[in-house]
Amino acid sequence: MLEIRELSKHFGGLKALDKVSFKIEDSRIHGIIGPNGSGKTTMFNCITGLLPLTGGDIILNGETISGLKPDVISNRGIRRTFQAGKLVPSLTVLENIMSGIYDFSAADIAETFFRLPFRTSPKEKEIKDRAMDILKLVDMENSVNRWASDLVWAERQFVQIARAAVYKPEILLLDEPASGMGPIETEQVGEIIRRIRDMRITPVVVSHDMKMLMDIAEYVTVLNFGAKICEGTPSEVQSDPKVMEAYLGTE
Repeated sequence: MLEIRELSKHFGGLKALDKVSFKIEDSRIHGIIGPNGSGKTTMFNCITGLLPLTGGDIILNGETISGLKPDVISNRGIRRTFQAGKLVPSLTVLENIMSGIYDFSAADIAETFFRLPFRTSPKEKEIKDRAMDILKLVDMENSVNRWASDLVWAERQFVQIARAAVYKPEILLLDEPASGMGPIETEQVGEIIRRIRDMRITPVVVSHDMKMLMDIAEYVTVLNFGAKICEGTPSEVQSDPKVMEAYLGTE
């Protein structure tokens, strides 16, 4: 589904990513772990077009998407969340999620301009219905009319995940979705990710929390200092000496 080939990203003399290669398979929860500064978020920024590549290729369903603009990549079927939990504070929960669908055609725009005042367009109703469905997926259907600015941290992350998933992309990149959460909220995030996988959306989860990721991931890629040091099933990764060294260090 998604292939990363020899991906490199350098900032001057700093090699944030150095010839990293791996593949994402359809409908399999793929985890990317590594200590802070290992290149995980830089990887997401390269995949989604926010950063230009120094070298390598990114291939989606057999087509190279390297160098495409972020909105083009998004409409090709790759959506993402951000670690910072970015929402529009002046919009409600429902409105934030509805903003995740923005692929209006010329016909949709014309219908919006020429419809009667105060009458909901068919397109708007469709988007609202999809947003309501995805709210149930994150267990926030009772928070439809709350302002985003009133949400606590975990709720902001849930809404951000829902906004990225409402378009039903092929691949959903989740950047530290459980960051700053306690054990109960972290378990909720894990369950949400499994539900997303069951919708035939392929989740790719970045985290420095090995326990959280090992509980949900079916395949794992490990980065350290911008290089891939290991990949495999959770049990294979956990027993790899290079992974132990990256997390625990050596005497």
